[in-house]
Amino acid sequence: MTLTTSACINGIALHGPGQRPDPALLRELAYTELLRQQAVRLGLLPRHRGPDALSAPELNEAERTVLEAMVEGAVITPQPSADEGRRYHAAHQAQFIVGQALRLRHILFAVTPGVNVQALTVHAERALLELTHKSVRSGRFAELAAELSNCPSSARGGDLGWVGPEDCAPELATELFHLAHAQTGTGVHPRLFQTRFGFHIIDVLERRSGQQLAYDDVAERIDALLTLQSRGRALHQYMSILAGQALVEGVKLDAADSLLLQ
Repeated sequence: MTLTTSACINGIALHGPGQRPDPALLRELAYTELLRQQAVRLGLLPRHRGPDALSAPELNEAERTVLEAMVEGAVITPQPSADEGRRYHAAHQAQFIVGQALRLRHILFAVTPGVNVQALTVHAERALLELTHKSVRSGRFAELAAELSNCPSSARGGDLGWVGPEDCAPELATELFHLAHAQTGTGVHPRLFQTRFGFHIIDVLERRSGQQLAYDDVAERIDALLTLQSRGRALHQYMSILAGQALVEGVKLDAADSLLLQ
């Protein structure tokens, strides 16, 4: 067995030499250790000592609370202005329509453990090509749904009934409702839609256009959204500064060398 070198933050190992955490877990361990070391520098947590002093310790609830308070005090979240809110509303009007709905049917090619995704994609593309051909029979979609779809709606020819944005997977809602090109037209979409469930052939049968909400009706919602985005950017920048000041080995982190919070 070949042992892998541990990823480290300033010489403190994030895992054992024979372990291999997945990239997402490794980044989480790295950011936690960056915060712990910053808390030690600020005198908020004691220095880690003992025979395992060169390994990142597992933090208890009290220590994590200290880190959360440290970050809360260090990270300034710029508050969005009304002008920013109005600009966001103007640029994303499709997100602020109520009552819109589509009558849909679909064919789901589910991605399940062990499935050959490339072969599944080819299979789905072949069905889509048939359904978008100008000579396709009117009942062919329902036939293929009954034959191919991995959704219970296959028993109804793929019919999902009337669907609103809140009824869809977020990635599908964006494509069907929130993008500019999604506001008009019916029929079979000329490309596959991919969601966490697999690949979908989508047929829009009817549309309800809904009502566009004015800025004043959604100002609080937009303010909360922009504040959340601002907070995310500020947190990312704070962690990038810590990463830029540290010796980071064996894990890829975004790093910056100056603190330029907005």
